[in-house]
Amino acid sequence: MANKEALKELQGRLAERLQEVRSLEHVSGWLAVECAGQALLFPLAEAGEIFQASSLLAVPHTEPWFLGVANLRGALTGVVDLAGVLGLRDRVPAAVRDQAHLVAFNPGLEINVALLVDRLAGLRHPEQMRAVSPASTEAPAFAGGCWRDSAGRLWQEIRLSMLPREERFLRIVAVR
Repeated sequence: MANKEALKELQGRLAERLQEVRSLEHVSGWLAVECAGQALLFPLAEAGEIFQASSLLAVPHTEPWFLGVANLRGALTGVVDLAGVLGLRDRVPAAVRDQAHLVAFNPGLEINVALLVDRLAGLRHPEQMRAVSPASTEAPAFAGGCWRDSAGRLWQEIRLSMLPREERFLRIVAVR
C-alpha cells in the first residue's frame, strides 16, 4: 500500500512540476520515462497530463500495442503501449501494467492518445545532459536527439508531435 501512495505522490509532484515548467517562457526540458528498459525523453511542450494506468476497454481487431481506450477526464482516449509500437516487446507484462503510467499528448497537439510507459523517471533539463551522436543514421522522423546524463545513461528523445505521422503508429488495425 505504501508503494501505491508513494507512486501517487510522485505522480502528483511530477504533474505540478510539469505545470510550473510549462508556465515559464523559453524553458526547454523533457519528461523522462522508461519503456522496456529504454530511457526515453518526451519534450515538455508536447507531453500532457500523466495518469495512473487504469482499466481499458479493449478494441477488437487491433494491433497488440493498441491497448484500447480509457476514460481520461471524461474523454475517450486511445492508449498505445509505446514499447510495443517501437518494437521493443510484443505484449505488456502484467507486472509492468500494474505500475505503468499513461502520458497523454499535450492538448495543443490535438492528438487524442495516451502512451503507456513502464516507469516515470522525472524531469530532465538540457544543462543536465550532453548531446551525443545517434547509434543509427536511419532514425525515424519521431526520433529526436540522443543525450547522455551525468551517470552515463543514454536517453533517446521522442518527438511526440511527429509520432502520429509514423505509418506503423497509424495502422492500429491488425492484419490477419
